Amino acid sequence: MTLESKTAKGPADYESAVASAPQAVASFDDQRHGIGHKIQHTLHQTPSLVPLIVLVISLVVFGLLLGSKLFSPFALTLILQQVQIVGIVAAAQSIVILTAGIDLSVGAIMVLSSVVMGQFTFRYGLPVEVSIVCGLICGTLCGYINGFLVAVVKLPPFIVTLGMWQIVLATNFLYSANETIRSQEISEVAPLLQFFGNKVNIGGAIFTYGVIFMVVLVMVLAYALRQTAWGRHVYAVGDDPEAAQLSGVQVKKVLISVYMLTGLICAFAGWAMIGRIGSVSPTTGQLANIESITAVVIGGISLFGGRGSVLGTLFGALIVGVFTLSLRLLGADAQWTYLLIGILIIGAVAIDQWIRKVSV
Repeated sequence: MTLESKTAKGPADYESAVASAPQAVASFDDQRHGIGHKIQHTLHQTPSLVPLIVLVISLVVFGLLLGSKLFSPFALTLILQQVQIVGIVAAAQSIVILTAGIDLSVGAIMVLSSVVMGQFTFRYGLPVEVSIVCGLICGTLCGYINGFLVAVVKLPPFIVTLGMWQIVLATNFLYSANETIRSQEISEVAPLLQFFGNKVNIGGAIFTYGVIFMVVLVMVLAYALRQTAWGRHVYAVGDDPEAAQLSGVQVKKVLISVYMLTGLICAFAGWAMIGRIGSVSPTTGQLANIESITAVVIGGISLFGGRGSVLGTLFGALIVGVFTLSLRLLGADAQWTYLLIGILIIGAVAIDQWIRKVSV
């Protein structure tokens, strides 16, 4: 057979081979059809479902034990008032952890912002509105420093925020001289500082403006994270920053914006804390960083980033509030609260690891 005949017969042989080849597309059997996988997939699609289920079970169990003591309007609104500060700070912590980072300085930034608001009003005689704006700027600036060091200098978030926590904490005590501005002085001279402590009656239940702000903040963040380009970029950076960079996401800007927003929200938490306790104290709220991380983890946000819902964080904060108040009403030792919450934290991380397998 000559070369010319081979060339002439080639296309015909190829077409006949294609015509006789199987037309079905290659497929692989999916063995994951059990009820366990279906539950796993559902929880992966709706991260806030797990903390919501835990919250409902907690209310049912403690409701059976306490009856009307727990389900009274007073008790339910008291839970919301007790978790409002942690809920606000945890909302800020959520967006940082979604980027696979962590912010250990949130509590210190919150306290320093409140101290700035109080000191600028009473030490320098500035109008209270100006002092509040200065406090909000202070929190945002601290967040910017964190974001710059993480995004541009490429330092680990844990180390950066741990150092910032110590720096801001020391600055707080040095600047305030460890002095507390009393509630009576604030109510007489600058009642706007106590704004978030004011109460409103809604349907027979009494809520503070701080509680309303917490709920509105969570709803706004939930919408922004799910429905805006910025929110999708936050999830993308947390899931895989290198892939996000290659797809056109400006990773550095996203990280800096996240930490700045976190600082601003913490400053609002400082303002709300003044309304909650009535005074400006440099020693209050120092454990907000641990409490916020607790609410975030129990709320189902993955510590590895890229998965979770800020709505779940609110449920996590409420779970802690329900456990704390219910055990107190039952007369149990306070250590039981820490024990049960510790179990919840470990359980939440274990469930997160199990859910993440659905994407492998």
